[in-house]
Formats: sequence, structure tokens, C-alpha cells
Amino acid sequence: MKIINKKIINDVGGVKIIQLDIASGDIASKALAGQFVMLMVNDKGERIPLTLVNTDKSRGTVSLIFQEAGFTTQSLGKLNSGDALYSLVGPLGHPTEIKRYGRVILVGGGVGIAEILPVARALKGAGNHITTILGSRNKELLILETELKSASDQIYIMTDDGSYGRKGFTTDMLKELLSKDKYDLIYSVGPIPMMKRVVLVSREYNTKILVSLNALMVDATGMCGCCRVSVFGEVKFSCVDGPDFDGAGVDWEELEKRNKVYSVQEKHICNLFSAS
Repeated sequence: MKIINKKIINDVGGVKIIQLDIASGDIASKALAGQFVMLMVNDKGERIPLTLVNTDKSRGTVSLIFQEAGFTTQSLGKLNSGDALYSLVGPLGHPTEIKRYGRVILVGGGVGIAEILPVARALKGAGNHITTILGSRNKELLILETELKSASDQIYIMTDDGSYGRKGFTTDMLKELLSKDKYDLIYSVGPIPMMKRVVLVSREYNTKILVSLNALMVDATGMCGCCRVSVFGEVKFSCVDGPDFDGAGVDWEELEKRNKVYSVQEKHICNLFSAS
């Protein structure tokens, strides 16, 4: 699993968003939009899930985008072209259901924008009209705008500070669009609070909503149960039942609590990492 190319997409105030192109012909030949991989940086590290942003079957490569946040992503960010990962497993999860829905709104926030791109391309290829809403804290942290413009019929940019596009949240634009026209599907990926708000807006306008959940994962094959979520009162596992779910049925409070289970330990490890 050799890294073919490394690109630092953004580096703002020490916050780095990085793209890695990795040699993996087997994964590249099978992966579909919405699926992900589990990787280990080294033999003593944890497994982390990352969405497959792009696949190139002719080159036998897959592209991953991540933000340096915790210990493992910081370790991953230290690797360079020519280095190799300890392990890379995939494609995992169910692919997004791609068909002709009609008019589709894609809502992506932060690094979740990377997960929107392959879905946008696939849905556009299936004949859908694609409206994309992207949100970021500021202009400098926005990613993949050019690529998503080419996969969308309309695109709107929202920034928290108003430094680019319109000032406000993705849900502000979503409400505006839904109040003016009928849409057949909303697909959202991003921070949990954002997806939760998107679901509330979709419910107000009675629009079907799919979300790609970023639940904590350890094993990613359905063995550990770490990524379990409640959907319409039933226990599901993000790794083998998802990652896409009907957002209207997700227990968001439970998901938020479960994703904070290891926050204290992660902060401790990051502090040790920074001091070394």
C-alpha cells in the first residue's frame, strides 16, 4: 500500500487537510460511490475509516482526504510519497444507492465535502439534477469546489464568517431552496450537528433524506459493535449496514454521545504526540 502522491490541500493555522493517492489496484477496481476503507499507519496503530474520494482503475490508485485532528490522522499526515501504509482494507460498507431520483440536493460540511464528491459524480451520471451546498468555517478551509462545480448543475457556498460565498450555515441555503421548489432527495455528509440540522429541515419540508454516518469504528466488519447506531428504533452497524441511512430515523443524541466516548483518551494521546 504505497503512497504515490501526497498533496496538502489546505494548511490554515496549523490545520492541515491532506490528500493521499495510494496504490491499490484491487480496491480501485471494485469500489463504488459511498464506500470506505480502513487503514493502519503502522502495526501498533489504530484502524480508522476514510471515504474513498476517487478511484483510478487504469492507474490502480485510490484517493483519500483527511484532516489532521487526532493522533492517528497526525501520524498519517507525517507520511510522504514513497512511504507505505501498514494495512488498507476495502472497499467496505454498502455503496450509495445510485438511481434516477430527479432533483437532488447534496449538503456537505467540512471534510465531509470529500465524501460528497463521488456521490455527486455518480448521481449526475445517472441523470439527476444536482444542487450542491458546501459549508466551511472560512474560505481557506473550503475543499473540492472546482471538482464539485463540474459535477453539479448548481452550487452554493456558505461560510461561517462570510469570507466566501454567503455568510451563514448550509441549512440556511437548504431552507431557501426547499421553500421555493420541490426536491426528491437530500444527501448529507459532515459534522454530526450539521447533519442533525439538515434532517430537521428535511422533515419540515417532507423531503427524503440520506446521511452518511461517521460513527466510531474499530473493526469495520461487524464484529466489534463499536459503530452501532439506532435507526427507527433498530440497532444498526455503520460498517456493514451503512454508512448511508435514512436520516429521519437516526437517534442523533445517542450517536453524539457514542462519538465522544474516547474524547478524553484521544486528547491525552494528542498531547503526548505534540510533546514528542
